[in-house]
Amino acid sequence: MAIIHRATLRPSKLELIEKYLPHQPWFTKDGSAQPELLGAYRFEDPDGEVGLETHLLSHGGKVYQIPLSYRGSELAGAGDSLLGTMEHSVLGRRWVYDACADPVYVTALATAILTGQQEAKQFVEVDGALEPRTSSVKVQGSGATGTDVPVLSPAVPRTEDGITSIDAGKLTVLVHRVLDPGAQNPGAQRGPLNGNETLSGTWADQSSPVVLASLLPA
Repeated sequence: MAIIHRATLRPSKLELIEKYLPHQPWFTKDGSAQPELLGAYRFEDPDGEVGLETHLLSHGGKVYQIPLSYRGSELAGAGDSLLGTMEHSVLGRRWVYDACADPVYVTALATAILTGQQEAKQFVEVDGALEPRTSSVKVQGSGATGTDVPVLSPAVPRTEDGITSIDAGKLTVLVHRVLDPGAQNPGAQRGPLNGNETLSGTWADQSSPVVLASLLPA
């Protein structure tokens, strides 16, 4: 589960994203309007150290996916993927990265796909008690519970044609930056690893599952 603190963030997550997007080759700036947040989903770091949250935004008729990781210290070798730092009123300074460069995120994403996981359950801490919060984006991996997840060694991510590819050793992880809400989900048919293993998601006004990420065998 993901525990969310009621906190003030400076700058906000959206402010960091808005500064980051125009510099990405997969983002198309359309006029002066700012991107609109459609929702977000989280994965859980088993060690409880890294926050993993993926945001979906709409801009210029397109839907973009921006996975972020939140860390209490710098991630070595990931300087090019740093969006910036923010001050969290509860946790202190947080380093915010494009999570495709974060091995904790890559492993969490591959695990969700291979084992058929959903998004992490979210709880907000209020006066020492945990209150459930519904995720604004629902996700589902196409795999099956109990599937073995190999040890992954993610390399530097590469992006082409709106898809970020991460060579992780025994698997290649593909993160779809520009989503296609109208495409048929090839991960609907569950089965052994054949290049069609996916993470799919739905959100408000999008009831048909959309492919968010996928796996390829090495």
